[in-house]
Amino acid sequence: MSPEIIAELAPTGVLRAGINLSNFLLVTGRSPSGDPEGVSPSMAKAIAERLGVPVRYVPFPKPGLLADAVDDDVWDIGLIGAEPQRAEKIAFTAAYTEIEATYLVPAGSPITAIDQVDRPGIRIAVSARSAYDLWLVRNIKQATLVQVEGGPAAVAKFRDEKLEVLAGLRPGLLTDQEALPGSRILDGQFTAVQQAIGTQRRNSAGAAFLSAFVEEAKASGLVAKFIEQHKVRGLSVAPRAA
Repeated sequence: MSPEIIAELAPTGVLRAGINLSNFLLVTGRSPSGDPEGVSPSMAKAIAERLGVPVRYVPFPKPGLLADAVDDDVWDIGLIGAEPQRAEKIAFTAAYTEIEATYLVPAGSPITAIDQVDRPGIRIAVSARSAYDLWLVRNIKQATLVQVEGGPAAVAKFRDEKLEVLAGLRPGLLTDQEALPGSRILDGQFTAVQQAIGTQRRNSAGAAFLSAFVEEAKASGLVAKFIEQHKVRGLSVAPRAA
């Protein structure tokens, strides 16, 4: 392992891995010591093992807060969705997993397809600064985004204010649907939230190493193994990078 890569990714002698706790597909539990467990922490640990250093998890309640901390010297790698706004300061790998994002509509809604959502008068509840919210901000032209902090708050807003649409990750919407009698999840997806690994843009050697590691992890079955190990439904291995 190149000393330059270790110096960039573990300058303190430990790989500090920023983990987004709000993604219930990638963080599925806690260890007896309180560390996060799941596909995302497992990927971080595998990277640390390849580097030959210990891993230290740096948890964040939301992905936007993790991205905001890129210049604060609190994490060396961050495991979040690779969105263009975040990529301005973070060098991302290709995705290692992806999750379908779609819409839920209430009982009796006339909306039957995804292409009927972006219309005047339609209000979309969404968890602010989630990867799929960032996509909606760029792409929704006529409907109104109602951004609230966190998935549960978005569901409550949708229900209590009788909004027309709730945006979310399909696995989470399946759970939300159970609590919203008569609601429907639309077929298809408006985007796929791709989870990647990032580091500061100045870490060119470290970024190249991370990109190669992710492609190897997808091709070797390591990512699929972590998904199976943590019994995650709704998460798939991302396609090979172009």
